[in-house]
Amino acid sequence: MTGEKDLDVLLQNMEPVLNPGEYVFCTVEDLGEIPDIEKVLFFFREVEAVTIVLKKEIADEWSKTYSYIASWITLNIHSSLEAVGLTAAFANALKQQNISCNVVAAYFHDHIFIAKEDAEKALKTLHTLKMA
Repeated sequence: MTGEKDLDVLLQNMEPVLNPGEYVFCTVEDLGEIPDIEKVLFFFREVEAVTIVLKKEIADEWSKTYSYIASWITLNIHSSLEAVGLTAAFANALKQQNISCNVVAAYFHDHIFIAKEDAEKALKTLHTLKMA
C-alpha cells in the first residue's frame, strides 16, 4: 500500500491530530552524542550538523540548546510520498493565519510542527481546510 495520491481525497479525509507534549529542534555533531536514540523522534543529517527533534523535557534533561518550542500535528491519512499539492494546501492555509510550519513527510503520514502558541489555531485552520 503506497498511500493516497488524490488531493481532494486527502483534504477531505485528513484527520489532523494534536500530539501531546512540546517538541524542540536541537543539533549534535554526530549521533554518538545522543544518550538514548530511542528518545529521539527523528533526526536529519545536514552538512553543518545533525538536527534532532525530541520532547522538550528530554532536551532539558540532556542539556541540549534550542530556540523554538513546537507543537506536533499529525495528519492521520496515509498520504503517498508522490502526492502532489497536500503540503502546499495546508501550508498556504496556515500562512493565511500567519502560522509558520515545519513539515516532515514520513512514509504513512505528514507531520507539522508549529509554534506551541499557535497549536489550537493551526488545528482549527486544518479542520476548516478539510471542510472546504
